[in-house]
Amino acid sequence: MAELSDLELLAELGVDLAQETTRSLTPLQERIIAGFEDIQRFVSEHGRLPQHGEDRDIFERLYAVRLDQLRAMPEARELLAPLDRDGILDAAAVPAASPEGLDDAALLSELGIAADPGSDITQLRHVAPRAEKRSAEEIANRERCADFTEFRPLFDAVQADLAAGARQAKVLGQSEVTLAEIQPGNFFIVGGQLAYIAASTEEFVTQYERTDRRVRVIYDNGTEASVLSRSFQKALYRDESARRITEQLAGPLFGSIAEPDDLESGTIYVLRSKSSHPFVDEHRQLIHKIGVTGQPVASRIANARNDPTFLLADVEVVAEYRLYNINRSKLEGLIHRALAPARLDLSAGDRFGKTVQPREWFLVPLSAIDELVTRISDGSVTSFRYDRDQARFVSE
Repeated sequence: MAELSDLELLAELGVDLAQETTRSLTPLQERIIAGFEDIQRFVSEHGRLPQHGEDRDIFERLYAVRLDQLRAMPEARELLAPLDRDGILDAAAVPAASPEGLDDAALLSELGIAADPGSDITQLRHVAPRAEKRSAEEIANRERCADFTEFRPLFDAVQADLAAGARQAKVLGQSEVTLAEIQPGNFFIVGGQLAYIAASTEEFVTQYERTDRRVRVIYDNGTEASVLSRSFQKALYRDESARRITEQLAGPLFGSIAEPDDLESGTIYVLRSKSSHPFVDEHRQLIHKIGVTGQPVASRIANARNDPTFLLADVEVVAEYRLYNINRSKLEGLIHRALAPARLDLSAGDRFGKTVQPREWFLVPLSAIDELVTRISDGSVTSFRYDRDQARFVSE
């Protein structure tokens, strides 16, 4: 038997020697596929096609418009046919709930998206590149929140506070969002939706030797997700429109409206420390510095990281109460006496090595501080005392 060559031997073994042809995609085809994958993910998460309508989430409305466009493009249907495992392109179309007579450009305008006059239906816009989509997949898939009725009042209250100016939605920009801020009770806007941190696990160490926690995040569309706090932090960083919802701000201390002849005396400020001290980190949501100042609060805390009074760390303003016609020093003394049972014995060194013991830090929930200010306003504070064990004011 003649000796077989390598190619003949591979052929005898049934190895296919034909070279595979690599299919290259144009940028337009890449974006068509990426846009369709967004729609597939929506269908997988919600069990239905995206629908039009003003009562729908803006992203769902965008997906519905995009799906209409893809169905109208023969070249898109041909490209996506091998990927359409769920038959989305051929599924029954959902009637649009938008006003009659709107073309695609007008509908996009209704969604708040400016259309390029020189573009046509074959040019998909606002589709995230695959690299961004892969990054987004670090966030766990959302599911329906079974007990959303318990959280709906919280969302309604925050929306009302934002409308009334009692809370602010602050742009994050390049500012740091610490893991300490991703704590139960805090609100954010991410991905165009209001998100509430409802619960958190104990801290643990990851395989990369970093501390992390898993948090339960409730969204205002009735869904929820269990995610790592670092993953949620990354989602905030990547979203240029992400916001941090501030704590509720109270109005003038003695009356909701300042009279023309009232003299502004200053502000009661309530702060939380961003110190990395283990005790502060463990009880951050309960440790508050309460003081009274006649200058803008921002100026008062500008040098916090170098001031032992602020534990040599930056601070977060969680509440402010404007004062009118009040003696600031006497009021501050009254506040500190009322909260004396909850005063913390903390110390910090100044730049000369001298130990300083700040007297304005208390282990007290924000709700109790709100109650204290209310009782000072109505004059009932002298009839109550703070019970540290119950973490509230009780009748004398």
